[in-house]
Amino acid sequence: MPQRSVVAVGASLLVASLALAGCGTRGDSGSDASGSDSGNKTAKIGVIAPLSGDLAALGLGIKNSVDLAIKQANENKTIPGWTLELAAEDDEAKPDVGKNAATKLASDKDVAGVVGTLNSSVAQSVQPVLSSAKITMVSPANTNPSLTQGADFATAPARTYPNYFRTCTTDSIQGPFAARYLFEKAGIKEVATVNDKKTYGQGLVNAFTDEYKKLGGTIVAAETINPDDDKYDAVISKIKPKNPKAVYYGGEFPQAGPFSQQMKAAGLNVPLMGGDGIYSGEYIKLAGATADGDLATSVGAPTDTLPSATAFVEAYNAGGFSEPYEAYGAYAYDAANSIINALKVSLASADSAEAARQATIDAMSKVAFDGVTGKVAFDEYGDTTSKVLTTYGVKGGKWEALNTAAFES
Repeated sequence: MPQRSVVAVGASLLVASLALAGCGTRGDSGSDASGSDSGNKTAKIGVIAPLSGDLAALGLGIKNSVDLAIKQANENKTIPGWTLELAAEDDEAKPDVGKNAATKLASDKDVAGVVGTLNSSVAQSVQPVLSSAKITMVSPANTNPSLTQGADFATAPARTYPNYFRTCTTDSIQGPFAARYLFEKAGIKEVATVNDKKTYGQGLVNAFTDEYKKLGGTIVAAETINPDDDKYDAVISKIKPKNPKAVYYGGEFPQAGPFSQQMKAAGLNVPLMGGDGIYSGEYIKLAGATADGDLATSVGAPTDTLPSATAFVEAYNAGGFSEPYEAYGAYAYDAANSIINALKVSLASADSAEAARQATIDAMSKVAFDGVTGKVAFDEYGDTTSKVLTTYGVKGGKWEALNTAAFES
């Protein structure tokens, strides 16, 4: 097997603080455009994310962060002659609802770009719609590698949607990162895996399993649950006799939290580890008092520790938002600003946002700037060039960063 290493993130990876303008007063409307000029043309940046339902905490953090970026751009008159507006749509974390949201945004001639989605399974339905309309799509949260590199990403990567980009890293990196943490740092050699049969959960567990086995670890059980299950006795009863030292979970916090609680109530007192889909305060609420010791990986370094994110955090907190920016707020803010950077080029001589759509896609591939999360740039597939991740652990009812590193294959 090739030699692999994890390189600790040093101060050199923490970029200088990004100068951010103050946030305008937050409006109640999703299309609020503070700082607008009456003679300006209008371009909209859409958001497709779960704004209701179990994953609303994450989706609202995304929406609010895009809102902040738009308001700051208007106040700074970043694109002369143009006013940006927010057009937010609720996908309810459902592929069919997400497709309808994308169709609605694509039919709006003022929409120039879209930030979203949260869920990889929803992205699969949204991608073809926005691609047909030549609308740039930048996800702050999709981690399934097939979205940028096709179904054969592991052996023959090929970009399928030239309009699609993301500011977060992929499960091809996140899964192995978790495997190395459990095997090398935690010293856990026997693990059971569980996934929820969705695109994200399956892909994450597959990537974890491949790396864990390469390291010499043993998968003592590999089980699945249905996406709408809420009782897990049957699966837990299969796993428990195998005596795993940890359970690696592919899925999101609405199910992962109760799964952790139920497996410990059944006497399987080992850590549950998941990916960025469980890295939320909501997971700890659902998992309850026995969540201490559970683990999660998430993209990038902790936002509140980055000098580059200080101004974003201050502006967000001053913005009057009712919800926290959560795991993906900083990535959504950088996604919105990557679109805004492209629009500075594409709208410069455009008569309408619709006429500038292809030019916006062309400009996106050349976007590069120092963002909240670090250097924002995209490779030939539309993936972020950043491969920094963090392992978190629950301690005293809160997530605590345990290890931040840049992944090297």
